[in-house]
Amino acid sequence: MAIDLKSLNYNQLSDLIARAKTRQEELVKDKAAKLRDKINAMVKAEGFGLDEVLGRGTARAKARGKAKPKYRNPADPTQTWSGRGKRPRWFNAALDAGKKDKDLLIG
Repeated sequence: MAIDLKSLNYNQLSDLIARAKTRQEELVKDKAAKLRDKINAMVKAEGFGLDEVLGRGTARAKARGKAKPKYRNPADPTQTWSGRGKRPRWFNAALDAGKKDKDLLIG
């Protein structure tokens, strides 16, 4: 199937390119799905689960565990923060009110 590109105007050529990219993405997704199915079949044939083979959620997640609280909200002692991730609103509000982070430390 040969397409005479010189006979196409700008809009036709843009449409052809967009359709070709869409088709290319479909082919990549199909190929990846087939490969994923093959891998799953091989893993199951050996009597394993995919997580066991890839090592997801094993030693690293268990070793790190849940972090202990490091900071406590003086206005509401039930609110704590480990110091990991995004700062809670109460923490930012306390800093804006003039407190230092060391003032919010637990024990």
